[in-house]
Amino acid sequence: MRIIIPMAGIGSRLKPHTLTVPKPLTLIAGKSIVQRLVEEIVNIVGQNITDIGFIIGPTSKGFPADTGEQLIKIAQKFGAKGSVFIQKEALGTAHAIYQARTLLKGPCVVAFADTLFKADFTIDNTNDGIIWVKKVANPKAFGVVKLKEGIITDFIEKPEKFVSDLAIIGIYYFKSGDNLGYEIDYLIDNNLRGNGDEYQLTDALENLKQKGAKFIPGTVTDWMDNGNKEVTVETNQKILKYAQQAGENLVSDSIVLENTKIIPPCYIGDDVILKNCTIGPYVSLGDNGTVTNSTIKNSLIQKNVLIKNADLNEAMIGNNVEFNGNFKSVSLGDFSQLK
Repeated sequence: MRIIIPMAGIGSRLKPHTLTVPKPLTLIAGKSIVQRLVEEIVNIVGQNITDIGFIIGPTSKGFPADTGEQLIKIAQKFGAKGSVFIQKEALGTAHAIYQARTLLKGPCVVAFADTLFKADFTIDNTNDGIIWVKKVANPKAFGVVKLKEGIITDFIEKPEKFVSDLAIIGIYYFKSGDNLGYEIDYLIDNNLRGNGDEYQLTDALENLKQKGAKFIPGTVTDWMDNGNKEVTVETNQKILKYAQQAGENLVSDSIVLENTKIIPPCYIGDDVILKNCTIGPYVSLGDNGTVTNSTIKNSLIQKNVLIKNADLNEAMIGNNVEFNGNFKSVSLGDFSQLK
């Protein structure tokens, strides 16, 4: 089984946090978004993962030079070979997958690294394909599917009029990656562009369906967005709940506590110093941070921070930040100072 993860968008809606770190490498409860995505895919696949391909943008689009190295290490955690492909231009979902064309062989999962999900079943590999969906209140913003007797009959990209409220969440299983590859080749070789003058995966899916492939919907119990600061903080809260339920060790043994109360669930990384604080619930605090005289709840904080005299709620703070003040809901990117 192979996994292909397009993640070439730098995450403009999550700026300033994505100015130095691509959104999928943002840490939530101590693990990057993309690592948590792969973990959940491995849970539902129930098969050995041989290869993981990551599609990223070029350094000129804001991707740090060591992005590929970090992603290969993530693949190695799952015993898989990691490969990194560069999408130089943002020409659509099918074009992104095309960059990893060499991995479209045999059964594969394609997962866009924009969201996280939870599901409680394993893949039935007798199906031609599975498209994971979730009911949404505003389907105009999504690609959606229509069903008949449990089989997907139509793929509609961002419908202007209501046709379905089953939104495609960006996770797909294909029994034959080869067949998907042939259809994407056809789109690009013939310059067949859809909405937004881009090569759309939904067009390749439609062509596969017309040739007899049967796709069924896969449902998820939770679908978590990481599009902007507010929803990413909310996702952090959910992930902490799930991690606590799964019995994950969320608080490092190397932290230093002085007159401090931790209200779970919280993730506290290695070598963190907490003095005269109340931390939690729903706080993720990365390695090597120092927090003094502060109350923090429902917040996502990265590594190497220095925080003093803070009263924070629904905050998102990047790496290497120095914060001293009484602002409550803040959003500070890497290397910021607020004194």
